[in-house]
Amino acid sequence: MEIRRFGFYWLDTWVLANVIQLATQDFCMRHLNHTNDPCGRMFDQMTMAARSAPANIAEGNSRHSTSKETEMKLTDVARATLAELANDYLNWLLRHESLPWSTKSADYASVYNLRLDRPDYKDDVLYQSSRHILAQKHKFDTWLNSGNSLVEANCLLVLCNRLVLMLGRQIERQFDTFKAEGGFTEALTAERLSYRTQKSVEAEAPACPQCGKPMIKRVAKKGINSGKEFWSCSDYPRCMGTRDIK
Repeated sequence: MEIRRFGFYWLDTWVLANVIQLATQDFCMRHLNHTNDPCGRMFDQMTMAARSAPANIAEGNSRHSTSKETEMKLTDVARATLAELANDYLNWLLRHESLPWSTKSADYASVYNLRLDRPDYKDDVLYQSSRHILAQKHKFDTWLNSGNSLVEANCLLVLCNRLVLMLGRQIERQFDTFKAEGGFTEALTAERLSYRTQKSVEAEAPACPQCGKPMIKRVAKKGINSGKEFWSCSDYPRCMGTRDIK
């Protein structure tokens, strides 16, 4: 079985973002022209916003083990670009004197509630994940291949807003993990402190006068003793015990 090196392949958010990107490219190729988009700016803006979503989800997930803060920021960038893309589809509808689907309409309910299949990649992940994305895209063919730009825009507007909500929940889970485990910087600090504490034990450093734990050497950064070494409790800042170095 192939090693799961890229966790984002298993994310429903990444899969749906790819569906939206492909459908947006199709929409722009079919419906934007030199008359309604003479400079091609709308084409560029929509296709690049659509591309940004899966790209940032993938990059953010790839940074999971090294920087959870970066992971959250990139996921939020994906969410922001999808909100921008959703507004472009809303603008298309309004330009054509058309309203977005009501949340009570049958089409809205069908698109919003249509579930994606769970990824089940046994091996050859790049091939199988690509096939999975296309299969999920075809679930929405009734609307995306209708030949009616207003129906397509409505479908993509619903999918964009649906994914924005999914990414919001994903960021909440990332934040919960960050609160529980910390990030890369916190892990490095903990490892460094553990190493210094062990070295202090080996060097027979004195015990903290307050809690009895091993002490480590630190350098005062301010005050009248700035630049001088002193003994500090290894459990700082929970314990503030100190000793002078004689």
